[in-house]
Amino acid sequence: MKIFKVTQDTNLRDFTDAVYPQGGFCLNVLLKKKDVKVNGLRVNKNTALKYGDEVIYFTSPKQEEKLSHKLVYEDENIYVADKYSGVSSEGLYSELCGKGEFYAVHRLDRNTEGLIIYAKNKTAEEELLTAFKERAIIKKYIALCKNAFKEKSGLLTAYLSKDGDKSEVTVYPSPRVGAVKIVTEYRVLQERGDTALAEIILHTGKTHQIRAHTAFIGCPVLGDEKYGDCALNKKYAAKRQRLIAKYLSFGLSGKLSYLNGKTFESGFSL
Repeated sequence: MKIFKVTQDTNLRDFTDAVYPQGGFCLNVLLKKKDVKVNGLRVNKNTALKYGDEVIYFTSPKQEEKLSHKLVYEDENIYVADKYSGVSSEGLYSELCGKGEFYAVHRLDRNTEGLIIYAKNKTAEEELLTAFKERAIIKKYIALCKNAFKEKSGLLTAYLSKDGDKSEVTVYPSPRVGAVKIVTEYRVLQERGDTALAEIILHTGKTHQIRAHTAFIGCPVLGDEKYGDCALNKKYAAKRQRLIAKYLSFGLSGKLSYLNGKTFESGFSL
């Protein structure tokens, strides 16, 4: 059993994702068994939550032991996690904060798995935030995409606008009001019939950039239910995007310069 207090108005699904990864894995099962209560009352996933509400998850020890991530590297300044698909960055952060002092410096989409780094003190937080802003941390992804690439490699430029209410972005070929420039580099590593394994490097880091930009060129990520190819997803029974934050490498200064030359690799593969 786990008990949480609500700190801002939300709904049960979003709250669970944000504070309790293990509960998120089995939320539908818990709700079916009526094993979630809000202020003592049994609820559903769309139940509205208000500040101060008490949420109780009657999870079993086995459910509570399910991992949200694997530890890749840890020292006194940073924590590098290999996040499972289905775990939100916010939920993982909340879990880690229950163990000590952690600071979030970037994020991954809920259904993207792979490497995510957290700071363990304010100095490390400031240096990592600056490093991400200045592109001094190189993030390489791998994705299984629809095999419609016109070239085996390329540097793509487009313009992206975000609709916060829909949690969705739109990509355009030329500048327009409200859209920001995005640059995405890719290289096809392996062709697999109607899918292709691609390595992707972000030169800008915007919401859903990889998923939306690959879809824009006709090569959506397999399993992407927002920007993807429905027929291809159905063919492979893919309900989560096949996208991994595979490598992290550093070009830092200051306190964290000892990380230069290190490359961390996710244990997940496609």
